[in-house]
Amino acid sequence: MAMNGESPDLPEELQLNLRRAQSLRYGENPHQSAALYVDQSHKGPGVASARVVQGKELSFNNLQDADSAFECVSEFQEPAAVIVKHMNPCGVAVGADVHTAYLLALSCDPISAFGGIVALNRSLDTATAEELIKIFLEVVIAPSADEDALKILAAKSNMRVLITGTMPDKMEKRIIIKSIAGGFLVQSSDDKVFDGEVKTVTKRAPTEGELEDMIFAFTVCKHVKSNAIVYAKNGATVGIGAGQMSRIYSAKLAALKANDLNLSLKGSVMASDAFMPFPDCVEAAAQAGATAIIQPGGSKNDQASIDKADIADIAVVFTGIRHFRH
Repeated sequence: MAMNGESPDLPEELQLNLRRAQSLRYGENPHQSAALYVDQSHKGPGVASARVVQGKELSFNNLQDADSAFECVSEFQEPAAVIVKHMNPCGVAVGADVHTAYLLALSCDPISAFGGIVALNRSLDTATAEELIKIFLEVVIAPSADEDALKILAAKSNMRVLITGTMPDKMEKRIIIKSIAGGFLVQSSDDKVFDGEVKTVTKRAPTEGELEDMIFAFTVCKHVKSNAIVYAKNGATVGIGAGQMSRIYSAKLAALKANDLNLSLKGSVMASDAFMPFPDCVEAAAQAGATAIIQPGGSKNDQASIDKADIADIAVVFTGIRHFRH
């Protein structure tokens, strides 16, 4: 690991080869000007290079949200669907096919899905298209689509439909650039979910089913703004708490949304993007009916959370890797 300001994977000087591909109507808000610039050295699939099949002009926010959704759905090998609203997943699921996955993802939070972005990691078929036109969606993005499916989506002429051609190569090394006043922050991409095996730290180890849901939930958690808490069950999210200043309030928000939508958290698992500094999130998980928790670990107060989990017969695993997302 580089120390004392050394960044061996990053150049001393950084030169970008960008071309303005599109002037946008405005930025995040109507009083801000904006444009899309494309990296002429990047040849991989993505939102910036996708083929626009139909719909209104893409906005600044559409592009950001579509990118977030496509990045999240590309994590999964199984057929998957991701629904994003304001840079956060509001529903994620895997299934036997994308039609099943989409319906499961939608059931997590159909209220927030209104006006959202849907990303699929398989070809868009007619059955899924029939479901997509039932609600108002800003963008649908997929690697490909059946011609009959595109005809169905044409009924929603304002819906933007993007076709990327393929899914991203997860082994490709990329850098992430963000501007700050007077400079830019550059980092390597968060290109891993886990770093080796997870470690069981409680008396009870997770069942095979719990572990599958934990891996799924932690993968979703990587794409939720910090502080992030994700409840999942049977390969689908059932509660998501995003972007709260306190981790316990992310947990409370996730459970509150599930309760409002009559989604049971009994038998679910909880995922946290970073360690739990206090046992209050374990208490919230137990109260909600969760049976297992996956989190990075690393807090000085880890043992208090482990003890609380043992009392509640909750299995806890540590990943050793966190996924802050700002």
